[in-house]
Order: sequence, then C-alpha cells, then structure tokens
Amino acid sequence: MISTDHDQERVILVAAAVGSYEDAEDSLDELSELAATAGAAAVGRVIQNLDRIHPGTYIGTGKIEEVRSLLYAYNATGVICDDELSPAQLGNLEHELDCKVMDRTLLILDIFAQRAQTSEGKIQVELAQLRYRASRLVGLRASLSRLGGGIGTRGPGEKKLEMDRRLIRSRISALKEELENVERHRTLLRTHRKSGTQKTAAIVGYTNAGKSSLLNRLTDAGILAEDKLFATLDPTTRVMNLPDGQSILLTDTVGFIRKLPHHLVEAFKSTLEEAVFADYLIHVVDASNPQAQLQMQVVYDTLRELKALGKPVITLLNKQDLGGLSLHDPMADHVIKFSVKTGLGTEQLEKTLMDLVNDGMILIERLIPYTDGQKLALARDTGKLLQEEYTPEGIRMKALVPREIYGRI
Repeated sequence: MISTDHDQERVILVAAAVGSYEDAEDSLDELSELAATAGAAAVGRVIQNLDRIHPGTYIGTGKIEEVRSLLYAYNATGVICDDELSPAQLGNLEHELDCKVMDRTLLILDIFAQRAQTSEGKIQVELAQLRYRASRLVGLRASLSRLGGGIGTRGPGEKKLEMDRRLIRSRISALKEELENVERHRTLLRTHRKSGTQKTAAIVGYTNAGKSSLLNRLTDAGILAEDKLFATLDPTTRVMNLPDGQSILLTDTVGFIRKLPHHLVEAFKSTLEEAVFADYLIHVVDASNPQAQLQMQVVYDTLRELKALGKPVITLLNKQDLGGLSLHDPMADHVIKFSVKTGLGTEQLEKTLMDLVNDGMILIERLIPYTDGQKLALARDTGKLLQEEYTPEGIRMKALVPREIYGRI
C-alpha cells in the first residue's frame, strides 16, 4: 500500500520583545492559534528582549543558534516570526537556519487564501499576496540573463528577476481592475439600500469573537461559524426583524487582529467599508478572553484608520456562558452582557436597536383620503403603523415614519 498521509508542518515561533515581554508572549499565543488554523503545529518558541529589532536578522546571533538547536531537537520544518520581515531579514534568516522562514503577514495571507470562497474574496487575497511578494522577489542576478552567442541573442537582455517583477505588476493591475468592477457593484447595492429608509448595522470585532454566530442567531443566516480565526472572510447582509414589526439590515464583516497587515487592509478596503457606511456598529467582544481589553483597542484603532467611527456603537460582551470578564468600553453608547450560545442579552439588544431606529422617527397623525392610499402603504413599509381607522372621510392614521419620508406623507 502507498501511504498518502499529509505530514503536518512543525514550526518554531520567534518573537522580538521590543516592549513588554508579557505582550510578546500573548502575541505568540495568538500566533500559535494562527499556525494551527493554517494547519501547522507550534512545537517551540523563542523570545528575545531587544531595544530594537535587528535590521539584518530580526533577532541576535545567539538566539539564532538557539532556534537552530530547537529546529534540530523537535525535527521542525520551519520558523514563523511574529512581525513582518524585510526582504533582507527573510533572506538572512533562511540562509542562517537553512529552513523555511515565514512571518506573521505571510501566515495570515495563507489563512485568507484557504478561507476565501467568493470571487471577490479570492481577488482580494491574491492582490494582497502579490503586493507582499513584489518587494520580496530574489533572483539569481546575472546568471539568469540572456547571455549567449549568435544573431539576436547578444547582450544581457532582461533578467529573470525583472521579468517576474513585470509580470507581477501586470497581474496586480488586472486584479485591481477586476476589484474595481466588484466595488462598483457593491457601491450600487449599497446606494440602493440607502435609497430606502431601512437602517443598517455592521457587526465588527476581533477575529473569533462570535460575529458570524451572532448573525446566524439573529437572522437565521446559515453562514459558516467555527471556533477558528478568520472562519469567514466575505461580508454577508441579512434582514433582522424587530419585535415591533420594523426591520434592520445586519452585515457581518471580516474580523480584525493585532498587527493586521497593511496589504490586507488595502485589499479588503471595499469589504471593510461596510462598517464605514453603516448607521450603527455592533461591536462583538469575546469577554472570556484574558486579552479582551487589548482586542477592543485593536478593533477601535482599525475602525479609526478606516474612518468608521462617529456613529452609535453597541458593544456586546459575548461568551458570558464561559464566564465573561467585567469590562468597560468608554467608546460604546450601549454595553450589553451577551451570549450567542444561550441567547442571554438578545431581548436587550433588540430593544436597543428598536430605540435607535425609532430615534430617527417622527410621529405623524393624518386623515388620508382613500384616493391617497399609497401614503398609508408607504408609512407601513418604511415606518411603524400605530393606528389605522377607516372612516367615511378617509383613513385616520397614526404612525412613526422616518424623517426622509415625512415630507412625502
């Protein structure tokens, strides 16, 4: 029999602790989870306290020897560094350790490549990967030049490295054009949604905080929700029906993470813009995580970078069934203890959303002639019909309607 088992990669995690040693350890814990999500097992770790990251090799020569010993001791196949490496650092470490060397950015890009399902997601991931690789191309210099004798072949010609760079630039341009077409379609859909009066809320938060599970609970969306980092990448919008008869659109967004690569922020900007154009933000926090406060800060920093703040924020302290921590969120307008698993806090969330939606409503009382029956239908479709009475003179109506609709009724 021929065995076709896939050997799991075994990796050593490496971090340079420029700030706090404890922060570096926490970051490596997260890196270990990322490695597991990508399909690798972290079998060892090395942390070095430094005033600044070594410009040539990321860590010092003594620690490189320690990493080499761990590679041999654990029969590891590669090394993952906790920061984005420069081309020089990457090349020098591979030369010193004689094994595959990756950084945090490359690992996240690999996970995104596994998770992308839609055409938009695949385009965004490939674009981010090409941007990352474009600055890290290493060729064999003159040995790959077109050197030779005979008519038409004299001279150095174009080096293989230059050809690769040109092909990557060409592919990036093609992908950006494809992505612009997708963005135009998304903008059209967003504009169509905005032309109505239905309010929208974007579900944001750290990766694996429970955003997709929340959308499933509130709308029966049926999207993938796993206990893994970056389980879903593509945004999903569903209608949530509120108890008072009104409805709101909920959009699930890609999760945030510390040291989120700039390439990803750029490539996924169209996806992340769902948070920018939403009327409200529902910030989901994994309150059972000891690093929850830091994760909240990462989310707000990313939202600030996207210019998505400045609107009502509802913070859900999720996973209370696992013993959630007592947290404070000064950036939030409403804070709710929540559990997607048990349903704790669902009624309070519904009430908060109803209050927010009604806050932009105007109470209107009118006697509408039977010839203007479309106005009653407009009030029913866009607002909340409180009372309707059919009289000989017409329809006596009492309703809460959006400010934008008030003039039409």
